[in-house]
Amino acid sequence: MDLSKLHIIKASGESVLFSADSVAHSLKHAGAGDLIIKEILDTLKLEMYEGISTKEIYNRAFKLLKAKSNCLASKYKLKKAIYELGPTGFPFEKFIAALFKNLGYEVTVGKVLPGLCVKHEIDVIATKGKETLFMECKFHGDQGRNCDVKIPMYVDSRFRDLQNHNEQKSSTNKHEFTQGWVVTNTRFTADALAYGKCSNIKLLSWDTPKGNGIKDRIDHTGLYPITVSNLLTKREKQFLLSRDVVLCKELINDKFYLDHLGISSLRKQKIVLEMKELCLGSIKN
Repeated sequence: MDLSKLHIIKASGESVLFSADSVAHSLKHAGAGDLIIKEILDTLKLEMYEGISTKEIYNRAFKLLKAKSNCLASKYKLKKAIYELGPTGFPFEKFIAALFKNLGYEVTVGKVLPGLCVKHEIDVIATKGKETLFMECKFHGDQGRNCDVKIPMYVDSRFRDLQNHNEQKSSTNKHEFTQGWVVTNTRFTADALAYGKCSNIKLLSWDTPKGNGIKDRIDHTGLYPITVSNLLTKREKQFLLSRDVVLCKELINDKFYLDHLGISSLRKQKIVLEMKELCLGSIKN
């Protein structure tokens, strides 16, 4: 079979040509070396068929990589791990707040402030120096769903309402916002990107802006969400998220919550080691 002519089905339902380079890039981004990438691609090519879904390709590549390295497999599943922060979206807000806190911002999550016309619940407020960011986090559990132009337009109007309120002499707001942001775990449509650029609303998604999207920020800082773990069960992840434990690094030095999972000392040691390999290894790189 000529794989260059093989069509695969994306999560959105769109049919596209298979790209071995795309798979290789995602494996390399997770830290896999050339030899491991070649071995995985050689195996995948024997199992490909017309109309295979990107989900099936990912699942197979993940299992093959996990057999080589648990840590690399955890990094490879990062995108899926971000989706697992749902379904409420609140852990995603806390996760974004943690990313900005690491950059030196003072952060507040879920604060309600008055605008000129109505009150606004703000997902994340991030302040550093004279800069105060108003951030709207849009979490989607459906991988085929993108963030369209209505979202940055909506955030732009809310940002202006807050600014208009602050311009009043009687305003009691302590937050004078300098910029509005839209943050999503999916991607932005072309119109959304165009509106963000035109209106000066900053857009942050999985891969936007190029080289500094969510995936890049996580890799550079080592701030991986606990959902990336291959050792924690789904129930254990939900337990930790329900108690506002969002980052792997929170489990490295504080064993309090691990002690409440009802697991053996040996398993706790393995989980902590996994956290260290993910977080500390990424920071060194």
